[in-house]
Amino acid sequence: MVNRFYVLGICLCLLQSCVSSLSANDQKIEKLLSQMTIDEKIGQMCQINGFSGQIPDKIKEEIKAGNVGSILNEVDVKTVNEIQKTAIEESRLGIPLLIGRDVVHGFKTIFPIPLGQAATWNPEIVKKGAGIAAQEASLAGVNWTFAPMIDIARDSRWGRIAESFGEDPYLVSKMAVASTEGFQGTNGSLFSNGKIAACAKHFAGYGAAEGGRDYNTTLIPEGELRDVYFKSFKAAKDAGIRTFMTGFNDLNGVPASGNQFLFRKVLREEWQFDGMVVSDWASIHELISHGFSSDEKDAAKKALIAGVDMEMASTCYKNHIKELLDEGLINIDLVDDAVRNILRIKIELGLFEHPYVDENGQGEIGEKDIEKAALEAAEQSIVLLKNKNKLLPLSTKINSVAVIGPMAHEKYEQLGTWSFDADSLLSITPLEGIRNLLGNAMVNFAKGLKYTRDKNSDGFKQAIKAAKSSDVVVVCVGEEAILSGEAHCRARLDLPGIQKELIQEISETGKPVVLIVMAGRALSIGDVYENADAVLYAWHPGTMGGTALANILFGKVSPSGKLPITMPKSVGQIPMHYNHKNSGRPVDPNNWPSIDKIPVKAYQTSLGNTSHYMDEGFEPLYPFGFGLSYTDFEYSDLRIETPVIARTEELKVSVLLSNKGKCTAEEVVQVYIRDLVGDVTRPIRELKAFDRVKLKAGEAKRVSFTIPASELSFHNQQMTNVVEPGKFMLWIGGDSNADLGAEFAVK
Repeated sequence: MVNRFYVLGICLCLLQSCVSSLSANDQKIEKLLSQMTIDEKIGQMCQINGFSGQIPDKIKEEIKAGNVGSILNEVDVKTVNEIQKTAIEESRLGIPLLIGRDVVHGFKTIFPIPLGQAATWNPEIVKKGAGIAAQEASLAGVNWTFAPMIDIARDSRWGRIAESFGEDPYLVSKMAVASTEGFQGTNGSLFSNGKIAACAKHFAGYGAAEGGRDYNTTLIPEGELRDVYFKSFKAAKDAGIRTFMTGFNDLNGVPASGNQFLFRKVLREEWQFDGMVVSDWASIHELISHGFSSDEKDAAKKALIAGVDMEMASTCYKNHIKELLDEGLINIDLVDDAVRNILRIKIELGLFEHPYVDENGQGEIGEKDIEKAALEAAEQSIVLLKNKNKLLPLSTKINSVAVIGPMAHEKYEQLGTWSFDADSLLSITPLEGIRNLLGNAMVNFAKGLKYTRDKNSDGFKQAIKAAKSSDVVVVCVGEEAILSGEAHCRARLDLPGIQKELIQEISETGKPVVLIVMAGRALSIGDVYENADAVLYAWHPGTMGGTALANILFGKVSPSGKLPITMPKSVGQIPMHYNHKNSGRPVDPNNWPSIDKIPVKAYQTSLGNTSHYMDEGFEPLYPFGFGLSYTDFEYSDLRIETPVIARTEELKVSVLLSNKGKCTAEEVVQVYIRDLVGDVTRPIRELKAFDRVKLKAGEAKRVSFTIPASELSFHNQQMTNVVEPGKFMLWIGGDSNADLGAEFAVK
């Protein structure tokens, strides 16, 4: 008997010790978990769609019963407060709800689409934009955004490239960290007033959809997954992002929402992520369509075993988890772990202490500091692709300017995809921006086409008349917002409708033409650019796009945007990205057979055997990182201070950057490296550092970089992350074709 009491005493002491060692948050989680019924646990794992400011009686009863853990797409603050009041005051355990929303590149005030934000190459701008979006969204009761989307995107046919930060894992990683810190804050507290939980999506490989068709299969070797597609997600995790979202795609045959490798092995085991995983919209149910699950019950089992904590929109968990438990097909520990992860986020958000939003705290949307941030982001996102005879900047003393095109005065369309909550009336269009700068009398406006897909040329006559009566013509073309985004993929990357014909007609007037392209992707329209003297690529620039464009057109600001994605000459070159492999038969740039130069009846092997297209060659229309300025920057005196480094040391390198022009401007200095020999073949170049530098006319500055040797690592054939000894090449310049280079070595 004594021994029994002794053993019992020891057990109680150990139990008390375990409880004491838990953090305050974990103790709260365990206390709640111990009080919850199976139905209440399952309820926490269910997210339902909102009802546009209404709370149906059935939904209210579900919340009271503890059968709902989260609601998405409800942005009426009074409704949100009523929902939270029902959960807090009328449910048995008083657990608040997560209120989710796709706050992607702004809420009321819209910043450039993420692809445009990536073109700023300025993480601080991205961080500021996410912070403002969080502030505005939180005033509506939103406490969780489904952003940032940090998929690597190399294919402009894919509609969701608009939502991405582009093709490069280093650049995307920097933007992932910036977005995370902007939404959530950086003080380690989830979260101070005006901050919301962020979500890294879509894990993983979603951006590599075959054929650029959304939701399609992705086939990615593990080494490439780890060295390219995982990097931005690991960066977000290390920055403290609290939630991950699954992808719609199947990855190497296993759909992401049922993929144990992704969520159990990599995310939980290797990366030690302790946040929450949510499915994408109905993606658990879609395991059936994939042919991965036989029915909803099987889908629920596979998703939960894979590590998906919360189901968005569909009801596989709600309908089948209890049955799966009863039949012994899943263990209660899986459910408990999922609920722990969900409760942890709610506690960290402070929802138990502060579940309600001040309904009188809406504030003025479009305040000057917010407008200034949106303007700065738009200005830095715009890429100058062409400037023949230095037509730009235009003089404000010009007699008249024609503003033409279907995107010249479209407040809504310039906002781009995922702008559900935007106030489009706040938008400043290019027409308005130019008129605000020059006055109405100097501006001749004609749309030419009613919308970008319009094939009716009736408006051409008026547009040509406006062009002929003006000194210079600004033509605004591109894509409406609906033509990019989720499921909005394109097989052709030309201008929709008869915009090309409109530009041709305007060009034939003989007047100087400035072409502004507003689109959700990189269009392949080199033939169109031939009919323009200058080209500004503005993406979908958001609320302040028109003011930004006017400031650049008339020289108040020098363009400084750089392409975050390679711009191919034609769709046939896709996938085309700068960081490709060399192949065993790389093309000779000085000797390759163009299709127009091949002799008639040429002998089959007379053309050589190298990797290129006979009709489009091997180069893109514009390379990754490209962007012109109103000044001329010169790179010189490249110095590698540490020409030989150990695998635990840092590479120190610098270059002299000189502004040889006549205006103050900013340049994005880019550092590229190539590992010349590896256990697996390495890309011909990889971005490893960049810096945005502002120089006055005639000014020069030495720009320095410190790059840890760990940045040179890759996964070898054994899937071990290694830095191998050997020779490396380094280049510094203004784009991925930089030619100022030097060699260094790792010992």
